[in-house]
Amino acid sequence: MVEAYEPAQFGKVAVLMGGTSAEREVSLNSGGAVLAALQRRGIDAHGIDAGHDLLAVLVAGAFDRVFIVLHGRGGEDGTLQGALELLGLPYTGSGVLGSALGMDKWRTKLVWHAAHLPVPEFELLSVASDFEAVERRLGLPLFVKPVREGSSVGVCKVKATGELRSAWQQAAQYDSLVIAERYFGGGEYTVAILGDRPLPAIRIVPAGEFYDYDAKYLRDDTRYLCPCGLAPELEAEMQSMALAAFRLLGCRGWGRIDFLMDEAGKPYLLEANTVPGMTDHSLVPMAARAAGIEFDDLVVRILAESLHDGGTQT
Repeated sequence: MVEAYEPAQFGKVAVLMGGTSAEREVSLNSGGAVLAALQRRGIDAHGIDAGHDLLAVLVAGAFDRVFIVLHGRGGEDGTLQGALELLGLPYTGSGVLGSALGMDKWRTKLVWHAAHLPVPEFELLSVASDFEAVERRLGLPLFVKPVREGSSVGVCKVKATGELRSAWQQAAQYDSLVIAERYFGGGEYTVAILGDRPLPAIRIVPAGEFYDYDAKYLRDDTRYLCPCGLAPELEAEMQSMALAAFRLLGCRGWGRIDFLMDEAGKPYLLEANTVPGMTDHSLVPMAARAAGIEFDDLVVRILAESLHDGGTQT
């Protein structure tokens, strides 16, 4: 049973979307869906395409709280959250620390590894790296990723010896920090978090090489399995690990933890998403439906998390 909320409880709500990151188009789609859901529920919600004058717009609009649907840098990395803290505006999702850590794949892995949670072997790359040695140590194929991008922007799968350097150069166009990461071929999974509850796991089966930007947002042949097909005990282990990983980063409210499974059936933590997509291809709404929560209810429940402490988040 979904808890009932009166629209007046939320006051005037700004739905922040768009922005200037590489994920702008995805954010506009997500934000449009969230805005429509809130308005269907009678909530006084207003869409804002976040520009450089965003803080002035929020102050002039006399908003009571903010629903963040800005993906990527500038919206998901703690900078916006810090500004909202200074304005005294309650907002959805993780606070400054959780957002900043969750956006940084390298430091996320360092934190999880330090807490003895399983992560694929990884290495930070630079112009001084011995790329051949990294290929030997991590094995092929492997993934190369910009540290602070989302939606698989700039991600490359290296399959042949000698390709790592060019993959690093490509990823470095998006971020000065780039990591190489061991590949596991046992499947890609994700677990959404809503409040203190992990939702059913989803197995992602891309038609291409991996779950890239096109597979996430443009293609219709990516398969999403929910139920995910795992034994109940293994799915429960993955859900418990996702919740622990989420909390360890200081995340709150809602989000998503992604996994890779090795060939022996062991799950490894891949990355955190503190402002996941909310489009018709998105995974959090899919997991929520499997748990009996329809999209409009999901959106209201995410917004309601901003009511719980009566003010800004810590």
